[in-house]
Amino acid sequence: MKVNQFPDRIIEIDNTDYLYFGGTAYLGLPTHPEFQKLLIKNILQWGTAYGSSRSANIQLTAYENGERFLTSFIKADAALTLSSGMLAGKLVIEAVTPETDLFFHFPDTHIAIKAVNSIPFFIGNELNPRLLDNVTEKITILTDAVPSFHVKPIDLSVLNLIPPNKEITLVVDESHSLGILGTNGCGIYSNIDLPNIKRKIMVSSLGKAFGLTGGIIASDFEFINQMATHDTFVSSAGMNAAFVQTMADAAAIYLQQHQKLKDNLNYVEAHLIKNKAINFDPNYPLIYPEIEGINEIFTSNKIIVTNFKYPTDTTDLNRIVITANHKKEDLDKIIHILNQNQF
Repeated sequence: MKVNQFPDRIIEIDNTDYLYFGGTAYLGLPTHPEFQKLLIKNILQWGTAYGSSRSANIQLTAYENGERFLTSFIKADAALTLSSGMLAGKLVIEAVTPETDLFFHFPDTHIAIKAVNSIPFFIGNELNPRLLDNVTEKITILTDAVPSFHVKPIDLSVLNLIPPNKEITLVVDESHSLGILGTNGCGIYSNIDLPNIKRKIMVSSLGKAFGLTGGIIASDFEFINQMATHDTFVSSAGMNAAFVQTMADAAAIYLQQHQKLKDNLNYVEAHLIKNKAINFDPNYPLIYPEIEGINEIFTSNKIIVTNFKYPTDTTDLNRIVITANHKKEDLDKIIHILNQNQF
């Protein structure tokens, strides 16, 4: 299906309007009028692109402003913006590889933080025995904050089972939790407080809930300073300066939209009939219905959800995305269909 405008809550396909419950604009910001005004204002000040290295002699204060906001929002020691979440992940992996004896990854970890020769954290339902042996080594553990097909954040308490002879660095991809989970949407980074983790590093796309093309790395001062002088970062152009400044200017809008999203999720929770065929949690804006023929039912009711063949699954993925922009009548329609077809 091809469309000629941004797919917000209503999209037009073949001259017919459909309700749209897909995409990743969880806070509804790409079409938010006040958010757009801030972005346009900043484009007029900072231009459409700035291709110089962040290490050049001219320093744009937009980056300082945006990164100060992100640091406070995430509740980290320091943060660094990049041109994409993919670059953020790849740069972190590149940086920690020389200091890592062995990588472990949780199931379905995003490719942005995949490392060569990384081995599974779990074998079956048990911890990989290499995590529990008596070898003294530095390990890096890679995980998404919310894995694919899940609606709850990853349970990291299992890391407490790893013995102290393993020096742990934890890398968490928050592309689908930043702006959604935690206080005001701060993500899960600030709540990760396990005594045997020496260093925690958060990476994320900013093009999902935050509505702006770019990426972020957040961690302790030492690591972020290391990233800022890394050859890959020095040789790269930064995130669009107008976008970075817009994040700082839009602090109040982020909070407002996060509350709207929470209100919508609470509404769904109150009216959706609970059933094991519907994977939903009121703190997270994705619903995975396991109902035969549900995509065809949605389409016949002029509703479009995310649907595609997922590489690790044998059936089509149907993912319903609730955003801050959906209205109660939109939610009523999809709730009615789910309640009528799940039994």
